[in-house]
Amino acid sequence: MATSEPNFYLFGGYKSWNENAWSSSDDRVRGGKSRSYLECSSGSNIVTFHGMLDIKVLKGAGFASQRTVDPQNWDLFDYQGLRLGVGASDGKRYTLVLKDEVPPKRTEDVYEESTVSWEFDFVPSTDSEVSVRWEDFRPTYRGVPVQDTEPLRIDRIKRIGILMRR
Repeated sequence: MATSEPNFYLFGGYKSWNENAWSSSDDRVRGGKSRSYLECSSGSNIVTFHGMLDIKVLKGAGFASQRTVDPQNWDLFDYQGLRLGVGASDGKRYTLVLKDEVPPKRTEDVYEESTVSWEFDFVPSTDSEVSVRWEDFRPTYRGVPVQDTEPLRIDRIKRIGILMRR
């Protein structure tokens, strides 16, 4: 969705995926049992996101996700949005998550403070492409829509994530 060609690939495309550039962020931080994985073959421009979503332990509030590791700083101002290629799909709903700030660590433990995330929900089909314009991302706080936030700063995207939740 770039305003000019050629496309700029953050991951995949003409670049190999690096699974070390991603980290799990699952509901285990809240006592859940969900697990997520991101796997790629050496030298591959294809990645597999999979895992186990447990919705029982947290009474329906489970989530499994992968996110880019810090620090990142993508200036995507010259682009209209993101495209995500999908090779195979299970027909379930996923969420693409952006953050334009790195959440600070909490003082009482090793976890991060909760901050606003920008989310786009989608149900991919096999061999498809999901295109998301910046204005399609909605601000949320812990998965709940919020209003009266600062606009998404697409000139300083700090994290990208993929999420599955109930």
